[in-house]
Amino acid sequence: MPTAPHPQSTDELYQALQENDRRPYGRTRTVTAEELVDAAEQFAEPVPLVHALLELQEAYTYGSEPRKSPVVFARLLTLFDEQPDVFDERLRHMLFWRFKWVANALRALPEIPLASLHQWMKEMRDRYEKAGLGLQPYYGQAYQLAAHVGEDTTLAYELWAARTRTRLSDCEACEICERALYHLTAGDDERALRTWEPVLAGKESCQEEPARSVSHALLPLLRTGRTDRARELHLAGYRSCRRNPSMSHEVGRHLEFCALTGNEARGLELLAENRNLFDEVDSPLDLLGFLTGVEVLLQRVELLGHGELPAAGYAGRTWTVAGLRAEVRGRADDLAARFDARNGTTAHTDRRRARLDRAPLLDALDLTLRTRSLDDVAPAAPVAAPAARTAVALPDSLPELILRARTLDQQGHPDAQACWARLRTLVAARDYTHPGDPAVGPLVQLRADLLADEASRAGEKDEFAEAAALHEEAAALYDDAGEPGHAALSRACALLATAETPAQGADGAEAKATALTAAHASMVRLHEETPELAPYQEARLLRLRATALGLRLQASGSEEHVEPVLAEVDVLHAFATRHDVFGQISGALMLRASTYAISGDLPAAITEIDALLDRLKAHGPAWHLPRTLGLRGRLQLGLQDAQAAHADLTEGLRLAAEWPPDAIDTTRLHADLAEACMHLGRPDEALRHLTRSAEMDLRRGSRTDAFCTYSNAAQLSLDLGRVEDCIALLDSLLAEPDVAAGEVDDRLVAQLRLTRARALHAGEDLKAATAEFVTLAAESAGWDDDPGSHAMIAAETAVLLGESGEFGRAREAADQALVAHARAPRYEQLSNCLRELARLQAQQQGPDGLADALAFLADAGRIADEARAAEYEAHGRSLDTALAYEHGRVNAYAGEYEDALAALEKALALLGEPGREDEHAGEWAECVRLTGAVEGLYLERPAPALTRLDAAVSRLTALGHTEETEPLISLAARLRDEE
Repeated sequence: MPTAPHPQSTDELYQALQENDRRPYGRTRTVTAEELVDAAEQFAEPVPLVHALLELQEAYTYGSEPRKSPVVFARLLTLFDEQPDVFDERLRHMLFWRFKWVANALRALPEIPLASLHQWMKEMRDRYEKAGLGLQPYYGQAYQLAAHVGEDTTLAYELWAARTRTRLSDCEACEICERALYHLTAGDDERALRTWEPVLAGKESCQEEPARSVSHALLPLLRTGRTDRARELHLAGYRSCRRNPSMSHEVGRHLEFCALTGNEARGLELLAENRNLFDEVDSPLDLLGFLTGVEVLLQRVELLGHGELPAAGYAGRTWTVAGLRAEVRGRADDLAARFDARNGTTAHTDRRRARLDRAPLLDALDLTLRTRSLDDVAPAAPVAAPAARTAVALPDSLPELILRARTLDQQGHPDAQACWARLRTLVAARDYTHPGDPAVGPLVQLRADLLADEASRAGEKDEFAEAAALHEEAAALYDDAGEPGHAALSRACALLATAETPAQGADGAEAKATALTAAHASMVRLHEETPELAPYQEARLLRLRATALGLRLQASGSEEHVEPVLAEVDVLHAFATRHDVFGQISGALMLRASTYAISGDLPAAITEIDALLDRLKAHGPAWHLPRTLGLRGRLQLGLQDAQAAHADLTEGLRLAAEWPPDAIDTTRLHADLAEACMHLGRPDEALRHLTRSAEMDLRRGSRTDAFCTYSNAAQLSLDLGRVEDCIALLDSLLAEPDVAAGEVDDRLVAQLRLTRARALHAGEDLKAATAEFVTLAAESAGWDDDPGSHAMIAAETAVLLGESGEFGRAREAADQALVAHARAPRYEQLSNCLRELARLQAQQQGPDGLADALAFLADAGRIADEARAAEYEAHGRSLDTALAYEHGRVNAYAGEYEDALAALEKALALLGEPGREDEHAGEWAECVRLTGAVEGLYLERPAPALTRLDAAVSRLTALGHTEETEPLISLAARLRDEE
């Protein structure tokens, strides 16, 4: 099926060729190029056919289809021989340039005899000599052939590298890479890296560079101790080549880099992202490089004992690491053998073996903000976080294990979890036999215990409906077992979980407060109706009653709800003290401190928490210390003492390591530490804590919370200028199976994609950023419940389209933003967008773009009027001031200097002169500078311009704003020089 309408004229053909040239390389571009060649043949003109054939050869070359590229070039060469006058200077240059493309293609095909490669090299030399062209490009290809075959390259290298470059030489970046690879093959890492530096630093680039050089430089950088540089280049370089069939060899080297730096899990993630390359790479040489990199990774994973992990491989079946490795090994060995048979050497087998035999260069290198191990990607079960504490020793005797679990559970001891986990496994076994010991009780009681534990864990994950159902089921089993006290506790827990279940279609806070009031009343009745509770049971029931009222206070924030909580806490504290239930004494004091904190009395909360800490240190329980220190740290944050908060939270995290990972909420500790670090001006440390918090949420199964925290981490990394870190983190999250399957909240995923698009823009990948923004703008247009977000996204999209010079599409996006703004005003964002679009159009198009630029400013003027009527205050300068300044810039770009001067003087009047403490002094100085430039340089009125500038310099100097005077002094000096 045709991919585009059939061109009916040569003009339409050229337009179609230009449109296809903007497409990324791949099947769509290639198929379209093939269709356009067919279309060009209908015209009785050779020039359109030449252009179409050149586009088709380019599509084959960069689409990794080397078998087809020489065939197309043969047609071009025939046309050149038959009708040389058809080829103007540009077409002739392109034709001779592409002799090198054919040489590369033939080398990549093992079925092409070596004699045919040499024959092509002779053809290239003869053609160049006949055309009077320098032979440096020919010698470059001769050297590459020698290196490919595995011959001694010394002479071939000198014949090429010593010659002067010509117009047909490979670009500087490509030649730098070849020279560096020569030194690398000779074992000189340092010289290779010195040679590569202009490319690695971004000073030289092309279609393939620096991505190709980066992939080869990664291991030399590690071997020479430049690990940070290797990490940085891996992140940027991989993004440039991923999923690209023509750069599959480079992808393979990034996989190898992961395998040799302790990042096997990331390697498997990248392999999954590049699964298409198994089937889309038609170049045997590129495929050999890719498969060898894949095998290095899979070999390492299997060596670490994870051969049964799933791996992404050839389509049509599922693969394990071990199975895919065997398949890849067979195919890659065959390819290497075919090249060696063609070349008459063992070079490709030897190079492949060298890569496979290479030992890891580092045990671990943190490549991304989301460092994971192979255990983390195992599908069987969530992985427990590594614990510093020795695992608890469990009794071998089943009766002892059951009694130990119950005793620890009564105390609230963290080690109860390990006991219940072991019992859950034993009871699930088919051959399980329940002990007949009367002290253990019947099997139904144990099943109730296990359900109650499962319910508690569901509640910790905020899965309240599930928790309520499990607690009710446990209560029924406790009734059957003749345990009314446990049944009452389970029912009380079910009441609390039900009250915490989010209500549908109601005022959330009010509905929750009402539900908790009812739950508390039911608990009180339940308490009254259940006689002969054991002290620990009654204390726990009192704790649940107080918790319900505490949650009600948290939901409502009502002052009238404070005293009821404190009254229940007093009852709990008195009862627990009377019966020495230490865990509930601590719980009562913690609830009291939390109640003071919620009511806004932070000093009283600190006093209570300090008393609790003293008690815990003296009497225990010790496992309450991390949580208590965490609360104290949050209180210190509320009191704006970030240093004290950091100390408390750090100590809480240290003590938490002494207990099982799931027993202490270290997720919250890390998140609070991140906040403390931000207050202390330590953003990099904050970033580490955010990512750890998120990963722990993932381990606990709280995926939404994890993605929210990761979203914050990504934004922080972007704010810190760590663009590639941000993109790599978001790429990893967006590749998660549940995200890809649409199972995660679409707005949360949209926020991740939005941050990624902004990071792409910050990383100067305007094309990719614009594409993502356009997609997000289209999706957010359907968010009827959130037009404000659509207004913001559409506005940002418009600006990126403007930066790309697509002002027609930018106008459409801006109009969408304006429509959404009418429903949910975003005054400042829309004003900023419209002013920036006006600036971009005037700057790029000059006088031709003035009318459209002024139309954008007219819209911005209406936004400013609306904001003024709504009494909206902008966060920075006023919208009217900003608008006047932009009128000045836009008119200046378009050459309308009188209008520009008038607008800038209006902006200065709106700004007013700065004061000593005025933070807008820099803005005022810039407005004076631009006004002076328009007046003095473009309107050629230096005298009033100098008067203006000198007065401004004096004013700023007197106020102590000396830094802001520098551009004004420089402009004044220039005006005086030109007088």
